[in-house]
Amino acid sequence: MGARGPVGAAGPAGAARAGAEGRADAKARLYDAFAVGGKALASGKRLELLDLLAQGERTVDSLARAAGLNLTTASAHLQTLKQAGFVTTRREGVRIHYRLAGDDVARLFALLRKVTETHRAAVTPARAAYLGADGAAELRREDLRVRVAAGDVVLLDVRPAEEYRAGHIPGALSIPVGELADRIGELPEGAEIVVYCRGEYCVLAHDAVRLLADRGRRAIRLHDGMLEWRLAELPVETAADPT
Repeated sequence: MGARGPVGAAGPAGAARAGAEGRADAKARLYDAFAVGGKALASGKRLELLDLLAQGERTVDSLARAAGLNLTTASAHLQTLKQAGFVTTRREGVRIHYRLAGDDVARLFALLRKVTETHRAAVTPARAAYLGADGAAELRREDLRVRVAAGDVVLLDVRPAEEYRAGHIPGALSIPVGELADRIGELPEGAEIVVYCRGEYCVLAHDAVRLLADRGRRAIRLHDGMLEWRLAELPVETAADPT
């Protein structure tokens, strides 16, 4: 038999180069796939939608109202999150319900906020401007569980009712912050009230504490909120929708 010719036009060296180029292309496709997730997170409104969905499943209409968006814009943002794999949907009649694709998405969202606050100086003043000062003490999750078990505090959830129904800290009362001024009489006189809302960056608990203090009530805040409570895998209760 005669000797074999070179592999391709350039021999083994050409095959090696082709292999290296193929691997580089594959690596580029891999990192481009990762970048789809990064691009999906590169919008304040999409992060706000993730924050809302971390509280539980919601319809497009509900998400649009809560985020202050029109339906078209909300739908476009949700489609971007869906294409990145961060949310999933189910249909109920003509309504589309969105939910997070998994607890890992909630963890990513929470980690993104904390890492950004740690390394970007602009976050701290922006947080202070948004949440405002209320002079309230804060209670850690571990201490809250002890005090609720002892029965020496009233735990108050001031998120919208649909979020409370989707999941709340066991033993919590539900009075949305927008209704608190009219319903403050439902809270026992003289009790210390621990207020919580969506999470560490949620303004609702701050607003509630300010209102309660103005009415002469003793109120403190949970250090974080429902997002962090869920991620810590602590007990969660749900409530039936009103009929």
